[in-house]
Amino acid sequence: MQELRFELAAEYLVMAAILAEIKSRMLLPRPPADEGIEGDPRAELVRRLQEYERFKKAAEDIDGLDRLDRDTSVAHAHVPERAAVKVPPPVDLREMLLALRDVLKRAELFTHHAIKREALSVRQRMGDVLSKLGDGQFHGFESLFNAEEGKLGVVVTFLSILELAKEQLLEIVQEAPLAPIYVKSLAAGEGETSEIDLPEPTSDGADAPTV
Repeated sequence: MQELRFELAAEYLVMAAILAEIKSRMLLPRPPADEGIEGDPRAELVRRLQEYERFKKAAEDIDGLDRLDRDTSVAHAHVPERAAVKVPPPVDLREMLLALRDVLKRAELFTHHAIKREALSVRQRMGDVLSKLGDGQFHGFESLFNAEEGKLGVVVTFLSILELAKEQLLEIVQEAPLAPIYVKSLAAGEGETSEIDLPEPTSDGADAPTV
C-alpha cells in the first residue's frame, strides 16, 4: 500500500467523481421550471481550486519568512561583571629551601677561594639585605646571595631573610610552584636602612666566622 500510494489514487478518484458529476449535470436536461434555481455545478469546483490557491500562496509566504524568530530564537544571558583581584600566592618554606639548595651548590664552587676568616653577623646582613632592596622593587631571591662567601655566607644571608620576613620587613612572592622567587623590601619608604631599628635575630649561633 505504501508503494502504490493509495491516498493519491483515492484523491484522484474523488476528483474524477466530482468532474463526472459536474459533467452529468451539465448534460442532463432540466425541466423549464427548475431553470435558474440550481446554480452552475462548476462553481463548487472553482471555489475549491481558489481555496487551494489561497492555502498554497500562504504556505509560500510563510516559507519565505526569515528563519530567525520562526524556527529559531535568539537566547540572551546576562553575565555580571566580576573584578578579578590577583593576589600573589604565598611562598612555601619548601620552595625557599629548594632555591637555597641551588645557591649552596654554586657556593661550593668558590669554597677553595676562602683564604681568610671574616665575622658574619645576621644582624649586619639584615641591614645589607635591606640596603640591596632599598629601591622598593622586586629582586630575585638568588641575587641576594654572594656565592663567593661560601656556604656559611649563604646560610647567614638566608637566616637574615627569614628574620626580616618574620618581622614583616620583606615581601616574598612566587607566581607558581618551582617558579622564581622574588623579594621586595617593605621598609623602603621608611627612610635609610641605617635608621631602621632592626630586631635582634632569634637564631642561636647566628654570628659566626667563615671557614
